[in-house]
Amino acid sequence: MSLLVVGLSHRSAPVSVLERASLSADTKVKLLHDTLAAEPATEATVLATCNRIELYADVDKFHAGVAELSTLLAQHSGVALEELTPYLYVHYEDRAVHHLFSVACGLDSMVVGEGQILGQIKDALALGQEQHSAGRLINDLFQQALRVGKRAHSETGIDRAGQSLVTFGLEQLAVRTPVAEWASGKRALVIGAGSMSSLAAATLARVGIAEIAVANRTAERAERLAEILVASGTGVRASAIPMAEVADELTRVDVVVSCTGATGLVLTADDVLAAVSWGSAPDPAPQKPTRLDVAPVAGSAAGLDSAGPDVAGLDADVLARLVAAAEAGARLADAGAVRTIAAPEADGCPVGPDGRSALTGVDASSLELHGTWADQGEAAAQRQPRRSARTQAHATDVRLALLDLAMPRDIDAAVHRIPGVRLVDIESLAEASADAPMAADVDAVRGIVAQEVAAFGAAQRAAHITPTVVALRAMAAEVVAMEVARLDGRLPDLDERQRAEVTQTVRRVVDKLLHAPTVRVKQLASEPGGAGYADALRELFDLDPQTVASVSRADAADPKNDDDPGRAS
Repeated sequence: MSLLVVGLSHRSAPVSVLERASLSADTKVKLLHDTLAAEPATEATVLATCNRIELYADVDKFHAGVAELSTLLAQHSGVALEELTPYLYVHYEDRAVHHLFSVACGLDSMVVGEGQILGQIKDALALGQEQHSAGRLINDLFQQALRVGKRAHSETGIDRAGQSLVTFGLEQLAVRTPVAEWASGKRALVIGAGSMSSLAAATLARVGIAEIAVANRTAERAERLAEILVASGTGVRASAIPMAEVADELTRVDVVVSCTGATGLVLTADDVLAAVSWGSAPDPAPQKPTRLDVAPVAGSAAGLDSAGPDVAGLDADVLARLVAAAEAGARLADAGAVRTIAAPEADGCPVGPDGRSALTGVDASSLELHGTWADQGEAAAQRQPRRSARTQAHATDVRLALLDLAMPRDIDAAVHRIPGVRLVDIESLAEASADAPMAADVDAVRGIVAQEVAAFGAAQRAAHITPTVVALRAMAAEVVAMEVARLDGRLPDLDERQRAEVTQTVRRVVDKLLHAPTVRVKQLASEPGGAGYADALRELFDLDPQTVASVSRADAADPKNDDDPGRAS
């Protein structure tokens, strides 16, 4: 076994790098084909989730394999190799097996113990099978990983150490309020109808959301998910809406969960600002604003036209959000945690520390200084412990709660500056999960992983010698057949019963002679460093390497030797 994995995850790389390095479905397929075309790799598959990108391959040369797989990841992710390299990790042979088994058990997840990774491992195996890039090693490895993951969840309480990313995200949205209490009676919009979005919709229904709208580019999938939700028995009302109606739907819902495969933003800051403004407008029949009006700066020094969209080069949207933030008491929501911005003791904000001074008459330099002051205050707040920052907010202050589980992100990170909006995304979940308690069952799962890695390694080493043993027995059977044929020529008067008895006797002698050595050599080969026993057996019995290789290919091609991947998922 020469298993190699090269990858990056939330543990090794910042979210900004993971976001840029994400792989589309088509890119994953091309990556697999190019990996097989590379000289060191004979089989491969890719495990790509919102938190990790890992390329698994069976290689015949370690250093060449690392170089080739790293280069391929860089080429297909669009991130330059020199930029990607500092965040890559490499595991080889037993360490690679240990890594995948740990991932399958949820030990390497952002939320320890979450079980959705099993579905993603199954998808990675299915992709390799569909593209014919997964051979015996990848099939055996990923099928065993699925079994190990299920064993960990059934034999331990690892589920208590964490939960699904969706549940954890909802807890962050609810802040200090129980999720069921926070969700009760609310209306939600789920964007996307894939596995993560379906899980999110099911979780929302389970915790008490009253109504769910599902939007997806493929209308049939959205309708199907809505039908499943209605039939789930939770009492939730569900319906499908076109993607074109998402902006309108934002004005009617309290919670949005988005997880699509889009490469660009699904919700911009302007979309969210318009929805929040529309929902809070005092006019009973307002027109939806797309930007807020700002009084022009007095004087000609700013060089402004009162009807122009910019103030001293500042976009009106940016200025509008600044005004809104100031009117709300300078409270900013950042990465899922609402923080109060305190003015510096020296060189205070020219607009006023209470954020309520009129902007009319303030010159452009003062406005720019206010922006700098706000950014500095936000940076200072970010340097505070996450736990204390999180306690400053309460879910009741939020007009629209957004959960972005996509990678790359679906929702513009700038929405955290809009008052009344709370955003939780992959980056904020990574921060919050760092404070999550670890369950005692994690140690038990680590023990299971260690046992399974040892068993898998022994099985693979034993399987490595099996073709040689089969070739040896085939050679012995051929010798028996030749000797029986010679006996027929010398004793043509033997009847069928006598000939059969002689043949059976010779076969029993050969089998007894070979039994102990072949059993023992399999035992020895299963131990670390036992790979050399196959070579010794071939030398001692003068076995043709081509014959051994043909047995290996026939054994790998036999469909009866492959377990059903769905059985362990």
